[in-house]
Amino acid sequence: MVKISKAALAAALVMTAGGLVATAPALAKDKKEQQGPQLKLSDAVRKAAVAAQTALQAKDYATAQTNVDAVLAAATNDDERYIGQALKLSLIAGQSQVEGAADAAANARHDAALAAPLDALITNPSTPPAEIGNYAYMRGSIAFNQQKYTDALTYYQKAQAAGFTNQDLPLQMVKAKVESGDVAGGAAQLGQLVDQEKAAGRTAPESWYRYAIGKLYKTNDNATTLQWVQRWLTAYPSSKNWRDAIIVFGFQGPTAARMGKPERVDLFRLMRATKSLADQSDYLEYAALTFDLGLPNETKTVLAEGTSAGKIASGSADASALAKTAQDVISRDESLTSLTTKAKARADGKLAAQTADAYLGGGDYQQAIDLYRLALEKGSVDTDGVNTHLGIALALAGDKAGATTAFDAVTSAPRTEIAALWKTWLATGTGAATAAAAAPAAAPAAAAQ
Repeated sequence: MVKISKAALAAALVMTAGGLVATAPALAKDKKEQQGPQLKLSDAVRKAAVAAQTALQAKDYATAQTNVDAVLAAATNDDERYIGQALKLSLIAGQSQVEGAADAAANARHDAALAAPLDALITNPSTPPAEIGNYAYMRGSIAFNQQKYTDALTYYQKAQAAGFTNQDLPLQMVKAKVESGDVAGGAAQLGQLVDQEKAAGRTAPESWYRYAIGKLYKTNDNATTLQWVQRWLTAYPSSKNWRDAIIVFGFQGPTAARMGKPERVDLFRLMRATKSLADQSDYLEYAALTFDLGLPNETKTVLAEGTSAGKIASGSADASALAKTAQDVISRDESLTSLTTKAKARADGKLAAQTADAYLGGGDYQQAIDLYRLALEKGSVDTDGVNTHLGIALALAGDKAGATTAFDAVTSAPRTEIAALWKTWLATGTGAATAAAAAPAAAPAAAAQ
């Protein structure tokens, strides 16, 4: 995670502390200049404070140091300690800017030095209430940079309670909560921020979605992770994002272990629909899986598309060999017309579902839809698998409502998750528009899945 810039933090402190001291009525030279409530300062403290103020404005930090030390040494009440710590804060911030954030060690020194006067100012009764929130936010940022996330969250909450407003505060509170171990709570809070952006007519930054997904993924909370993936893809439905989501959620990590070949093919079909098949490796794996499942028509179609798109090298020996083998199987297999007739005569829906899979792979979506519905009617089939494929066929045919109904009928994981991703594609408004036109299968195909 990117940490808050120490230079920016120091600059903010200079403006806050320096500006505060520069305008404090208690340091006015005479009573005519004094307005508003006055701090109770001894002459010794006032004299040293004015000298320190003058030196700070001139960036004479050596002289300022001497006078700040004098103020703190002479301070006997909260007002005097407030002025002394405010001056010290301004001094340290100025010194930090001169030194710069050359390395991690310098950053750590700056943070450590700034923490003490901030703590003193936050707890001092004489610190103006309007400044407490600012100091608490700065202190929280230091704690965050020190990876003391629970402390950071406490300071951020104090800043918020004090009325401090800053566009970074809500997100920093989320990150502090997440990094302190409450990933679910932080993600829920971030979700509220996303909703607030949406309500204001804005789209939340993509980094917010990626942050939540990355953190949730490590908790193995598949349901919440998927919800965030859906929100991300709805807001940023690029082909690259679709590929990243499908690869990470379906093909890697703990979720991948639950995905068999049929489920992987359904995810590859989604990659094809979202135009997120990226390279030769994607196309060859997709094609090989469909061949293994007895769908040579789909194998042949995928390889042809990959070659036409320039993603598969025209001279690829692997692609050529697989395409030839698929064509050989197609030539030997019984025609889909014959299989359809037999499927309608069967008592159960197994052959209807298998033949529908072949039609789906060949791009004849209407025939696939009819046979999937017949399979569900006859029964003795994997209902979740058939409803998933029915939803895919309807989606690719452009029937958004019908596809959604079919996907909603899927009840068990991981097919519920696959269905959710397909529904997300439909919900983005791109599903029906980019679905491939139905094309009757011109050649016979195997039908076993």
